[in-house]
Amino acid sequence: MRPIDLVAVTPRAVALRFDMPGAQYSLPKTVEWHLTGAGVDRRGATDRAITVLHDLPPGCALRMEAAGFAALEFTTPPCAGAVTLDDPAQAQALLDGLPDGGTLIIPAGQWEIDPLLIPSHRHIWLASGAELLAPAERDRFPILTAGQGGSWEGLPDACYRGILTAIDAQGITISGPGLVDGGGARGDWWSWPKETRNGARRARLLHLIGCEDITVLGPVFTNSPSWTLHPYLCRSITFAGITVQNPADSPNTDGLNPESCDGVVIEGVHFSTGDDCIAIKAGKRTDAGGAEHLHPTRNVRIRHCRMEDGHGGVVIGSEMSGGVSDVRVSQCEMAGTDRGLRIKTRRGRGGVVSGIHLSDVSFDRVDTVLAINMHYFCDHDGHSAAVQSRAALPVTELTPAVRNITLERIDARRVRLAFAACLGLPEAPVLGVRITEASVSFAEAAPAPPLMADGVAAVSGAGVLAEHCEIDAPEHLVRGALTVKEFLPC
Repeated sequence: MRPIDLVAVTPRAVALRFDMPGAQYSLPKTVEWHLTGAGVDRRGATDRAITVLHDLPPGCALRMEAAGFAALEFTTPPCAGAVTLDDPAQAQALLDGLPDGGTLIIPAGQWEIDPLLIPSHRHIWLASGAELLAPAERDRFPILTAGQGGSWEGLPDACYRGILTAIDAQGITISGPGLVDGGGARGDWWSWPKETRNGARRARLLHLIGCEDITVLGPVFTNSPSWTLHPYLCRSITFAGITVQNPADSPNTDGLNPESCDGVVIEGVHFSTGDDCIAIKAGKRTDAGGAEHLHPTRNVRIRHCRMEDGHGGVVIGSEMSGGVSDVRVSQCEMAGTDRGLRIKTRRGRGGVVSGIHLSDVSFDRVDTVLAINMHYFCDHDGHSAAVQSRAALPVTELTPAVRNITLERIDARRVRLAFAACLGLPEAPVLGVRITEASVSFAEAAPAPPLMADGVAAVSGAGVLAEHCEIDAPEHLVRGALTVKEFLPC
């Protein structure tokens, strides 16, 4: 019998994985379940591979049974006491006053609070109907200095603190069926996307800095001022069964950006954003090549997620100077994103992207399934000859590397521009790209460049386009559709 897997558990919620052949974000067939324990006898049905159950009793031994699955026994963590928010002005004081292992309960209703700083070993529970709202007034947001862990696009920098922030904290859970609204549309955040106000960059919604053992399970996160969920320099972080929603035209409102992290689990998350859904980062060097602040990102697992209407489904870079390795994406659905798996970097970044594996993923109405671009025209000098030249330049510590990228068991429908577009550096070609067991169909679309680099031709309905890239994509895999061709000059 197939197992029921425990993905994450908090004192009052659990995320369970019901895996079976054909499961992606949704299950191919409904599963009926039965949960029992002291004072608990629930029955239900699910069509989600990652199923979240709320309002569980803390510190309770429970047993989950489902037809066709082996039973799972688990225990919810205990709660060392709980307080219920009844005055938004007291939210921080209530959180600080809890004992380790205590819970701040946000009840049903709208609660506008000043940004919270979450101490270690605290639980936040967002009840059904609860809406935690950031204020519209920017002067109510404290500023986080670079020395306190503030950053912006891969460099230390002052930024406004998020509505939920934790610094050097451990053992935090944020769970429940409620909603956290970052106030992006109510404030002026989206009108100055790349600028500063009072010397600070835009706030994130949930900002985790130097944290360990954090679980985020269940809530809806919406209306973020900039990046929505940003774990930075963290270890052992789990995001399960949550929803991230930002307007399609909101600037740089990425869904989830693990940066310089080790051990990240992302399961059963539904993304719809104004930028990339998941963007995996590892900092970037300064213009002078400075690297003291850099740390790698590794051991990232993304499973049973749905990404739609973002710029990219799973993106690596362009801030990748600390190195990104061991990323596995499986059993996900991507629909309407500009790109599926996207790797972007440029000269001056250094760092290595390696060991990226994507399997059992479906794509529908994406522009390009796989996009690898080592001439990405980001930053103030992005269109310079140093970044865009197709002539081989000397290899230095500032030369990035991309290698060992695998796609297997891929179903791509109604692709608009190209199945794959891979543009390496002449002095550092992309190595070890392997595509197997792929099927693809194409939709009619106006030709456009599949990569954001100078000199890339507009295409539509293309198979595999490659320049300075070692790629294995036999034609017979997809009925001849993936013929490898070189890019044509504009």
